Amino acid sequence: MVQRAERIAGGLYGLLVGDALGVPYEFHRPEVIPPPEAIEYDPPPGFGRAHERVPPGTWSDDGAHALCLLDSLTHQKRLDCEDLGRRLVNWQDWGYLAVDGDVFDVGIQTSTALRRLRDGTPAMLAGPNGTMDNGNGSLMRVLPLALWHQGKDAALVSDAMAQSRVTHGHVRAQVCCALYCLWARRILEGAADPWAEAVATFRDLYVEGFPQRDELEAHIRPDDPAPGTGGGYVVDCLRSARACVANSKTYEEVVKSAIRLGHDTDTTACVAGGIAGLIFGLNGIPHRWRSQLRGQELVEPLLERLMKSLG
Repeated sequence: MVQRAERIAGGLYGLLVGDALGVPYEFHRPEVIPPPEAIEYDPPPGFGRAHERVPPGTWSDDGAHALCLLDSLTHQKRLDCEDLGRRLVNWQDWGYLAVDGDVFDVGIQTSTALRRLRDGTPAMLAGPNGTMDNGNGSLMRVLPLALWHQGKDAALVSDAMAQSRVTHGHVRAQVCCALYCLWARRILEGAADPWAEAVATFRDLYVEGFPQRDELEAHIRPDDPAPGTGGGYVVDCLRSARACVANSKTYEEVVKSAIRLGHDTDTTACVAGGIAGLIFGLNGIPHRWRSQLRGQELVEPLLERLMKSLG
């Protein structure tokens, strides 16, 4: 049995390692991604790596934003969206919680939201909320909320949706974040079928007629096992992560299958890797990836503070 503390640490490191592993393969079509045995922090010779100046083993905006959320939660001892918004702005402006302070990627909707935050827009209104504003930028960072949260399911869901609104205001992105957090919580609780139980909980909280329930059934379609395509659309990202987890037996298989989808490789591997880290625990993440992950001096104090907050 994997102990709860090891699962929590595995979730945090799982998302960071998955993100860092996916960085050099971003923007590539699946047919040009190397075979699984060749996928490492440093791609094989001849591969046209994305973000060429970024050293192998470096997490991207995904990992930095997740750490911003974790730092905010453990410092404020609650979800404070204004505080989260300030930290995200500090990430883009000053490299806060980025490895080497280097900001080398930012999503379109997130960039718009951060500009609005600088201009004084309240955090809960900053995220673009059109139907075309459903990127995966709030999903990629939300796992620390599920690791930290000790409230009831309804409170976890409410907070997951609220944190999304800082950068991604559409209800579809909010629901994906909530469902992902319930999925993570059910894994930590040892549920027999964590995904199905997460979906059932969400349906209990939002009966037919609520817009959140309408989005769940019409667009997310959680009972449909169709795989995702590794894209940046929030629903596709969640589907991709679910399929990678369902069809893999180890952490390594999960994140490599995520990267093999191509396209938004760092975020797909981050979202899938966080769940895989919860399932297989910290020691289930290959030692070569954990030892070569850059920026661990930023992670360890936050992980220690998280563990203390959980008692």
